[in-house]
Amino acid sequence: MKKGLYIILLVIFASCTSEEQGYEPTELPLEIPEVFSTYLIPPVIPTDNPQTVEGVALGKKLFFDRILSADGTQSCATCHAPQKAFADNLTTSIGIDGISGTRNSMPLFNLAWNYGDRFNWDGSALSLEQQAEEPVENPIELHSNWDEVITRLQNHPEYPQLFQSAFNTTTITKELTTKAIAQFERTLISANSKFDRYTLGQTSLTPQELNGLDIFLREDKGDCFHCHGNPNNPLWTNNDFHNNGLDVTFTDLGLGTITGDPNDNGKFRSPSLRNLAYTAPYMHDGRFATLDEVINHYSEGLQNSPTIDPLMKQIAQGGVQLTTQEKADLKAFLLTLSDPSFLNNPDFQN
Repeated sequence: MKKGLYIILLVIFASCTSEEQGYEPTELPLEIPEVFSTYLIPPVIPTDNPQTVEGVALGKKLFFDRILSADGTQSCATCHAPQKAFADNLTTSIGIDGISGTRNSMPLFNLAWNYGDRFNWDGSALSLEQQAEEPVENPIELHSNWDEVITRLQNHPEYPQLFQSAFNTTTITKELTTKAIAQFERTLISANSKFDRYTLGQTSLTPQELNGLDIFLREDKGDCFHCHGNPNNPLWTNNDFHNNGLDVTFTDLGLGTITGDPNDNGKFRSPSLRNLAYTAPYMHDGRFATLDEVINHYSEGLQNSPTIDPLMKQIAQGGVQLTTQEKADLKAFLLTLSDPSFLNNPDFQN
């Protein structure tokens, strides 16, 4: 064989096998905040989707790229904007066709610590990777088609090389696309609220905020901690599903739609109380425009139904019956859980 031809064949062979050997993306362990490492067990990262520098960078680009939508007008960030704690402040989110859905956009943060492994208001996704699949084809969201999305990404001038860097292949798939998005979403960590700094001994709370904390923790007052954690659970959610007395009958069955169990009808995920200052409106259907309305609901607006959660112990009285001052104090405490630095973290910006 002529020497020149041998060299050409060697180069071709090397390029064909470079996707299979000799390259590993750079590990990027999650930065665990001190307030989390003190009280929480470490998050469990899927063994088939480890965090890497290249994977997170790719996931971030995909998260903000409108190429995932059918008409190129929306991205994941349309309904999950950084300045709104990765929510969108609409009662229910609106897709590319101008059609409003039935659910409020959930904020995205501290998702790596969802030990229950059920995501969405109704628990329909069993992993972050799976959760990233559904909005692309949902007709009231990005209303696209995964085959078309993959074709667009494959023909893009940058994405094949970015997938090569992140996953050691230029062959783009739905599975790798959602893995990258999930890697980026796991980096969205919020742990620098006023209350976090108070927990670490770096600041103090006002008398009103401390009284609000007391109301939050007392079973004979706010009785909030069962579903939404306490200073020893800085996620400020139990990541479980509850019927919190919103309705007597249900047009949206929530978890019951997923499990098929009538005992789950009307149950929805307890969202984290972090960043409430930025994520109005509230509840799965965005029915409450203000935090005051939320507090009023638990105080005197509870509705009984067959699946009402036993934790709603004051259902017979319509709620926990807080005074005007107690409501104000509870609100003051809840606002200490908001983290303005999370909104402006450059790692999370487009």
